[in-house]
Amino acid sequence: MPFVATLCLLASATASAQSDVTDTLDTVVVAASRSNMTVAESPQTVLIIDKAQIQQQLTISSNSSDVLANLIPSYTPSRGKMNGSGETLRGRAPLILIDGVPQSNPIRPTGREAHTIDYAMVERIEVIQGANAINGLGATGGTINVITRRPQDGSLNQHIDVQATAPTSETRAETSSVETRYRVDGRSDRLDYLFSASYSDQGLYVDGQGRPIGADNTQGDLMTSKSYDVLAKLGYALTDTQRLSVSVNRYRIKNDNDYIGVAGNRAQGLPTSSVRGTPQGTAPWNDVLTSSLSYTHDDLAGMQLSAMVFNQEFEGLFGADNSSTFQDPRIAPVGTLYDQSRSVASKWGSKISLTRDDLLDSRLKLTGGVDLLADTGKQDLYGTGRTYVPESDYRNLSLFVQGEYKLLPTLTLHAGVRREEAELQIDSYQTLWRYNRVAVEGGTLDFNQTLYNTGLVYTPLEGVSFFTSYSEGFGMPDVGRVLRAINTPGTRVASLSTLEPILTKSVEAGTRLTRGDFDADLSYFQSNSDLGTRVVPINGAFMMSREKTRVQGVDASLAIAWMRRIACACPTPTPVAATTATTMGSWTHAWMGSTWHPIG
Repeated sequence: MPFVATLCLLASATASAQSDVTDTLDTVVVAASRSNMTVAESPQTVLIIDKAQIQQQLTISSNSSDVLANLIPSYTPSRGKMNGSGETLRGRAPLILIDGVPQSNPIRPTGREAHTIDYAMVERIEVIQGANAINGLGATGGTINVITRRPQDGSLNQHIDVQATAPTSETRAETSSVETRYRVDGRSDRLDYLFSASYSDQGLYVDGQGRPIGADNTQGDLMTSKSYDVLAKLGYALTDTQRLSVSVNRYRIKNDNDYIGVAGNRAQGLPTSSVRGTPQGTAPWNDVLTSSLSYTHDDLAGMQLSAMVFNQEFEGLFGADNSSTFQDPRIAPVGTLYDQSRSVASKWGSKISLTRDDLLDSRLKLTGGVDLLADTGKQDLYGTGRTYVPESDYRNLSLFVQGEYKLLPTLTLHAGVRREEAELQIDSYQTLWRYNRVAVEGGTLDFNQTLYNTGLVYTPLEGVSFFTSYSEGFGMPDVGRVLRAINTPGTRVASLSTLEPILTKSVEAGTRLTRGDFDADLSYFQSNSDLGTRVVPINGAFMMSREKTRVQGVDASLAIAWMRRIACACPTPTPVAATTATTMGSWTHAWMGSTWHPIG
């Protein structure tokens, strides 16, 4: 068990202390809903993780995936690595956002999207569970919106935090971790600002027996790594109803590359471990820059306007490996060539929405909007400069309308539609020697999809509600995995049926109860995809199979607040998942452990 020592120093220019008050379900507005919806009004399971819960988890682990896995019932256990492949929400990929800016790379998944910000910079986390399309591509399992810290009252507030962590056994310099953070923020008249910086030096992790945890030298490891994060926010109230704000976050993590993984032995009961050594190649890293400019108008001809332009620059390097995929006898004898994959992506986009909530005697609320996204990226081999996945250019235009109508004072109907117009352009390229070095003709693929959602919320008593919903999510298969595995001469991108989009249909029914210090919810869910994806090993390589996929389960949580900042959560998901190799065939595979959070 680890021992955690924390030192916090707080200096404030204001004379009075500020206290944080936890919002109730009735007052928390879910920004990810795009329609100023509160948790209690949602026809889907929505979870709000507040600052106190996040800070409590960070005293145990600085791993953002640990925070999500420990606090979201249907989020799979964290791998504890830089790569979170296999970490899902309700058995499918979630769309992760920071202040509404997409962090996920659904066109070229890397598994690194959960590690793009230090969670000490986070105010709260919004989780909309189940497939949805309100924020665009990629939310087949749900949406996780990470909201960064906001400035506190007072013209100058400073916060310094130093945290040291060490195991209770095998305590030595290399097993100790140190994190330092500094934040300054404030408000003055119409201006507010925040600047925060953090640095983390993670040591070697050990298990309960004092043995080093096995290092993942290929995907990248969080232990024995160094990271920093810088967040800057500036806001200005143009008028009493208009606000302009800008936000920039730069996050970088890089492994120290000083431990090598050692395979375990199942028969002898020995887990994987690590020994001192220098792995081949350059140390894995994540380097992410997220920025946005936002404008809001709370009374534009009786409507609420929200507009944002954003950019995300991502670069992720994986560790060196001498797998058969990387071999080329023209460069080195087969079996001796080490190389490493690097993924580079650049996103530019905008989100605009208008909401009016006083129609038909305030019984009808309508939200309409338009989203634009340009996502350009590629994957190369860092050591030799070879093309692994050619440059692809994804362009998307989306229009949506979302409505809420009070059929009765206790019964609300939700319905919406979103139109996706997308284009994927891929350059011509040549595959690696492992795949016969075939020339593939580039081309353009068009994807046009109309997505629907509807739901009902019945609230017979204050704090008691029943809900049901149907929603659709729009996703893409792993384009990189498809393109790099082509081994047939004369293949044209335009003819690849394996690049068809993934349409996920989700249904849910449940109830939520909030009474004083007692908070509970229970729901049944099922999601289906006629053209889902599953990664299968073929001849030593991992290939993608398109299969009909179904996921269903029960999601329950319970929280009892004995004190203001202390709560007990008891997630108990019961999942069943299956796939079939034919769209009309019987279900042929079922799994639980690899995609689901255990009962706990």
